[in-house]
Amino acid sequence: MTRVCLVGDEDVNLRYELLSRETAREALATYDLREPFENAVGVETVSLGAAVALLNDLDWYLVRFVDEAMVLEPSVSEREWLSRDLATALRDDAVDSDEAARFLKIYGLEPAGAAGDGTDAGDGSEAGDDRDGSVAGDDGPGRLVEPMYVTRTGGDVPEYDLRDVAETVVERVTESEFGA
Repeated sequence: MTRVCLVGDEDVNLRYELLSRETAREALATYDLREPFENAVGVETVSLGAAVALLNDLDWYLVRFVDEAMVLEPSVSEREWLSRDLATALRDDAVDSDEAARFLKIYGLEPAGAAGDGTDAGDGSEAGDDRDGSVAGDDGPGRLVEPMYVTRTGGDVPEYDLRDVAETVVERVTESEFGA
């Protein structure tokens, strides 16, 4: 299954904003909504094409309420999310898989209930280990913080060093998103 994750802007309650509007509510009605990260809405779709189509259907809401739209496509990577633009480019065969792995946006993942200073590092498991790609603590799902843009050289993902966190979430982005 291909997963879609919409991360809300800081100043909105994303689930409320999406479900309080008829068109978005209808677009999401057939999906089992999850909260993979704090203030995020996640769903499973049948394919990369279905994930991109859902994002296109929700475009008006994405522009207004969403900070990040990501897709986790198992045929590309079991652990690394794709940006919406990269998912679309891969669906359209506009980029090859080698090129799709070069530019990365790495988020720190703070456990739920962390004070926001990065001192509570969680349990040390990788974010991609859970079924829904999240880290959930006793207080709920973890919060994505402070993205770092890096270029992959070789096969390794550079280490996240903006905050002291035990977990990270890797998102592959297009070259134009990387340079923006």
